[in-house]
Amino acid sequence: MTNGYIIETNQLKKSFKGQPALRGLDLRVPAGSIFGFLGRNGAGKTTTIKTLMGLLRCDSGTARVFGVPIADADKSIEIRRRIGFVTEDKELYPYMTVEQMIRFTRPFFPKWREDLEKRYLDMFELPPKKKIPDLSKGMRSKLMLLLAISRGADLLILDEPTDGLDPAATEDVLRELMAIAASTGTTMFFSSHQLSEVELIADHIGIIDRGKMIVSGSLDDMKAQYQRLQVVFSNVVELPSRWVEGVEFVRQEGRVVSILASHNVDAIVQQARSLPGTAVERYPVTLKEIFLEHVRSN
Repeated sequence: MTNGYIIETNQLKKSFKGQPALRGLDLRVPAGSIFGFLGRNGAGKTTTIKTLMGLLRCDSGTARVFGVPIADADKSIEIRRRIGFVTEDKELYPYMTVEQMIRFTRPFFPKWREDLEKRYLDMFELPPKKKIPDLSKGMRSKLMLLLAISRGADLLILDEPTDGLDPAATEDVLRELMAIAASTGTTMFFSSHQLSEVELIADHIGIIDRGKMIVSGSLDDMKAQYQRLQVVFSNVVELPSRWVEGVEFVRQEGRVVSILASHNVDAIVQQARSLPGTAVERYPVTLKEIFLEHVRSN
């Protein structure tokens, strides 16, 4: 581990048939964090995850997990032993039952937690004798979470972990993930389209678009720094050609202008109020607003 980061990539690039999926991705996941990895479909999230897991080989750039280069074939098995992984497609061996899948997985992980195995079998109401193809998508998600969490991993990489779960089960899973992070210090790196879930449990986020990181950092810091300014003019006026530093996006509809500011808010307010006949209101922003503004304009 370097500089306190469990995952660290520098200028990571990957293309498929000449089409770039990652365009120089820089990613930093602090140790002990719950890191929400966000982006639209096709932004490069799953490619990033598969590259970190050694399932894909990058074209250029570097990536480290636990401070070890993922390109180091001799150490890649040990890296994966320390990771719990839930895949987006929720694929498992179709000829096995739930019980057989757990029994097959357990010996590969010396730190396997039988107490957690039993807890999640009961909590998720998983039928031990049922075969994998007979499970719903939600049940497969629950089984993969059991397998990932019970192995006593230092890092959980979760690709759409609540996909297929009903609201009650989703709440149970999110509560358990927060409890595990708090009690064990396990780092969690998870991708989700459910922004409300990310906002509920993540303490760090990264937003990826077209294979590049466009926003990354502490969620609390972002929500403290970002503000929405609504500026109302008495008449339609020409806006400044250049705003002070910190203005991310500006939208104008008649006499009303909406500004998303990432920092330096007081100076932006002062500049807006210097315009003739203006009224300025400040509002906090949600993760959804930060996400939508950045991916829409990128």
